Amino acid sequence: MTFYQELQLNQAGSKEMLRRSETGKEKMYHLFAYIVKIAITMVFCFAFVTAFSILLGSDNSIVGVVVLLCVMVFRNADFGLCAKETTVLLALFFAIMTFFPHLANQVSPIGGLLLNIVALSALLIFGCHNPFMFNQSTLVLGYLLLYGYDVNGKSYQMRLIGMAVGSLITCVVFYRNHKNRVYKRKMRDVVKEFNLHSSRTRWQLSQILCVPVVLCIAEMCKMPRAMWAGIAAMSVILPFTKDIRYRVNKRIIGNVAGVCCFVALYYLLPPSIYAYIGIIGGIGVGFSVKYGWQAVFNTFGALAIATEAYGLKEAVGLRVIQNVYGVIFALVFCVLFEYGMSKMLAKRNEKETPVLE
Repeated sequence: MTFYQELQLNQAGSKEMLRRSETGKEKMYHLFAYIVKIAITMVFCFAFVTAFSILLGSDNSIVGVVVLLCVMVFRNADFGLCAKETTVLLALFFAIMTFFPHLANQVSPIGGLLLNIVALSALLIFGCHNPFMFNQSTLVLGYLLLYGYDVNGKSYQMRLIGMAVGSLITCVVFYRNHKNRVYKRKMRDVVKEFNLHSSRTRWQLSQILCVPVVLCIAEMCKMPRAMWAGIAAMSVILPFTKDIRYRVNKRIIGNVAGVCCFVALYYLLPPSIYAYIGIIGGIGVGFSVKYGWQAVFNTFGALAIATEAYGLKEAVGLRVIQNVYGVIFALVFCVLFEYGMSKMLAKRNEKETPVLE
């Protein structure tokens, strides 16, 4: 494997290369490649988001984050559909992320609930047909980030331009990388495969219903940063209950640990470099393979922004409350939803089964 090829590996791949090293020299070589990869990624991400912030205004720096996420993920990941249809879908997803979060913020929490359900239905049914690709971590996360950092007036007009450019960039990169892949499945097949007997479909429905409900309740209770609860819920909803429990555990522990580390850094570092705590978190995420550690370092960036708006004490309290609320609600919702679906399907099967006399 060449040095360039090693730079293309994900965290798990790089750590596997380190684990398999037979000599100290070989281990140092792989470690150097890993560090160079993280450094290049961080510089590229920082420059990319900064460019969007300069061109669109600081209120729209989140657009750069969302576009970056989509480009980085979909240059490798696909939707299991032919490239032409997927490219059209990507453009549609960008349109959904552009308009629906903004519209949901303009209406009542109940109106927002309905709009969010419609939007997430399209994203999850057509964009997350394979749960193990974790496309929801990009599409739903991007939607929630734009929802949480909504803008109006001139800033929203600039957001429209930014999302249009981002859509074009993502679609071009995706089609260039995936045009030679052959898939027989088309969009109509995805619709046909939507079946309540399928664990995939029930997982999609859990995401579609639970995340908007989490947001709605948080907003009705006047809780700031409702998107944090939505993101927390989204991140732990997986097809299997045991995996949900594992993630709920790791999310809560990781979030509390992240808050403690952030507070320590906040008091130890001089105020002039507070803005760089988020970058430290980004570097930590880059080195993290396990979900628990990712939860720790993701806290840094979120708190770095929230502290400026609410102060340290309130930001920390909001972070812990929203995350615990989001994951516990998601766990209870998924358990009850799966129980209800099992009962309903069992009754339906009883009615459909003929009685032999």
